[in-house]
Order: sequence, then C-alpha cells, then structure tokens
Amino acid sequence: MKRKIAVAAALAATLLGTAACGSGGDDNGTASANTKVDGTGKTIKVWLMVDAQTSWKNVVEDASKRFTAATGAQVNVEYQQWANHLTKLDATLAGTDVPDVVELGNTEFSKYVFNGGFAEVNKADFENSGTWLSGLSGACELDGKTYCVPYYAGARVLVYRTDLFKAAGIADAPKTYDEFLADADKLQSGNKDSKFGAFYMPGQYWYAAMSFVKSTGGDIAKKDGDKWTGQLSQPASQQGLQRWVDAVKKYSKADVTKNENDQANIFSQGQAGMFYGNAWEQGVAEEVHKDPNDPTSPMVPTKVKGKLAAAPMPEIPSFLGGSNLGVTQKSGNKELAAQWIKYFTDSTSMSGLVKANALPNATALLDKAAADNPTIAPAALAAKQSWFPPNAEKWADVEKGNVLQTMLTDVLTGKKTVADATKWADDQINTTLNES
Repeated sequence: MKRKIAVAAALAATLLGTAACGSGGDDNGTASANTKVDGTGKTIKVWLMVDAQTSWKNVVEDASKRFTAATGAQVNVEYQQWANHLTKLDATLAGTDVPDVVELGNTEFSKYVFNGGFAEVNKADFENSGTWLSGLSGACELDGKTYCVPYYAGARVLVYRTDLFKAAGIADAPKTYDEFLADADKLQSGNKDSKFGAFYMPGQYWYAAMSFVKSTGGDIAKKDGDKWTGQLSQPASQQGLQRWVDAVKKYSKADVTKNENDQANIFSQGQAGMFYGNAWEQGVAEEVHKDPNDPTSPMVPTKVKGKLAAAPMPEIPSFLGGSNLGVTQKSGNKELAAQWIKYFTDSTSMSGLVKANALPNATALLDKAAADNPTIAPAALAAKQSWFPPNAEKWADVEKGNVLQTMLTDVLTGKKTVADATKWADDQINTTLNES
C-alpha cells in the first residue's frame, strides 16, 4: 500500500512538473490548431498505438503529408504497444525529450488531464467538434476546458444467433426494448435446455448495467461546484437498474459473480441466444485458437460460426471504447502538434478510418459511416447515443474498489434490494470522489 501511494505521488509530481515546464503555445499553455506556424526545419514526435500501424497506416501517412505541405514541418510517428504504453509515458514525461502528440485510450486520459500532463486545446479548431462522441469527449473536458481530441471509437452492440431467431419465428433484430423482451421470451420458451439463457449477461458487467441506468435518464454521479454526489439511488437510476436486474434474472444463466471478460468465448459454446458486447466480440465468438493456451495456433470455427449477426441494443446508450489524442504540456511545438491532430481527425481522415472498420469521432459522421461500410453499421448506429463515467479525479478509485460490481452482485444474489444497494453505492461514491 505504501509503495502504491509513493508511486501515485511520484506520478502526480511528474505531471505537475510537466505542466509547470510547458513551452510553446500562449501564456496559459493553450495549443491552437489555427495559428499559422512556419515549421520549416522542425519535426514533431507523435505516439500512436500499434492499431494505427496495422490497420490504417495509410491514413496516418496521408494526414502527415497534408500537415507537412501546410506547415513545412516533418512528422516522426512512433507506434506504441498497449501492454506497456502507460509505464513508458510516465517515464518519458519525467524527462525532457517528450512526444508532442500522444494517443491514449478514452478511459486512460482522465488522470493525465487532472494532473496537468496535457495542454489545453481550442475545441472550435477541430472539424466536427460540435458533435464529438460524448463517450470519447467526456474524458477531455475539465472545468469548461478541453484537453484532448476524440480520435476513433468502438461501440457495444447486441450480438444474436440468427439460426435461433429464425427457429423462434423472429424475422429481424429488435428495434425497441419491448421487442427485445418479446424476442427473449420466444427464445427462452423455445429452448428446453436447462442451461440455455436467451440473454447472456454476467452479474458484474457494470458497463452494461450502467447503460441501462442511462437508458431511463439515470446517472452515476453529478458534480455541483466542487462536490460530487452519487445519483444511483435516484428514482430514474433505480428504474434503469431494475430493468437490467429483471432481464438478468429472467433470461441469463451467466455467473452473477463474474465480469464480461470471457463472455464471447462462453457464448461460442452455443447455450445463449444473445449477448451485449463490443462489436469485435462477434468475431471472437465465431473463431477460437485450436489450442486455447497457444495464441499462435490456427483459428478454428466454433459452434456458432456463421450464425451470428449484430444490431444496436435498442434504447440502451452504448459505453464506447476508443482513443483520444492530446498535446503534451511539455511539448515545445504545441501549435504544430495541435495542427497535426487537426489533420488526423478531420473528415478526410475519418473516412479512411471507416474503411478500416473503425468508428469516426463524431455523431454527424455516423450515418455516412454506416452507409459506406455495412460491416460497422450496427456499431455506428449504436454509437449515436453514448456515455462516459463521471470525469472525476478519483473515479479510478471507485472502479478499483469494485463499488459498482459489489452493488450489482448484492442485488442479484438477494443480499440487498435495489434501493438498499444503490444507497450503499452512493455513499461509497460520495466518500471516494470527494476525498481530498
């Protein structure tokens, strides 16, 4: 515990030092993407995750080419691995040779924003910023200021068995939540296997449960001035949670003490009709490694290969995965860095990402993305309504404390009622988020 505290303190000191040592930009460190800068003889360093290298390197190269033509500056892109990128970033920010632009996952950005690791940017400088996906931009906003730019997203969808739908007389994916319940009833009643569940939903899948909370106008926590207040015990939140609990109890045979990490593999065994997951999990459910302990072994089809389709989960906002881009506070080329991000996140670049099966960064682009690439259409439609956890400095501590997971399991096991469990969760959230 002492070591964790020491590490956290060291990181905070590093990032605060980063903020204090910022150069470039105006006096308050804002990185303007519209300031005309002669970048001749300069090179900016960009850290992108390896996904860009393997899936849309052509988009990176095109944006860099357009950036260089406009500014005269060169671009050095260094691709990072997800396994160690945060450790590497923390160590790098402690020095002086820092990247100018950094990609981080949307849920990774908050701690760096709170601790001053990234420079403020002018939201209006970036194309489509008026309709940025809230599930991405939520991590970028702090006290009315913007510290990162949404890059790309992936959305959670309803994955379902087409063969079981046909056998149950269901023609299409549900368009409303009532239709979802009716379809689940048909799947459940039409299958005599005691291990079969119409809707696979692990009991500690809090991203899903909170999506249901959001569907009825509920929330996890809200900030009023400097104080955070838990909202789970409010009527709208309890209504959404009860909706989730009812669906789990009636249609799911998943373990109520487990999370969603293995849900696609479990679904591939053929004992469920639907599950709620990332769009890419459909592929995980259809093919697995021949030797599950050897990631280099060949892929083989599962029982559900060729029998799956995806659709937006009706009336349920999606928690998005994805990435954002920020200008480091220590960058000596803030304006150039912001301008590169401007090119890399404009509509031209977003079209390139769509061709590579990634979702664009703004709701205004989603209909075109769905039309241009049917493969991502379900996820594109699902991403129109998205959400992000409370952008609070201590939110990560709520997650680490398993507050939401405990609340869900307590309800599903009958240990607590929804009212009692949400009151307990709010008390935990209030204490944690307001801790000085």
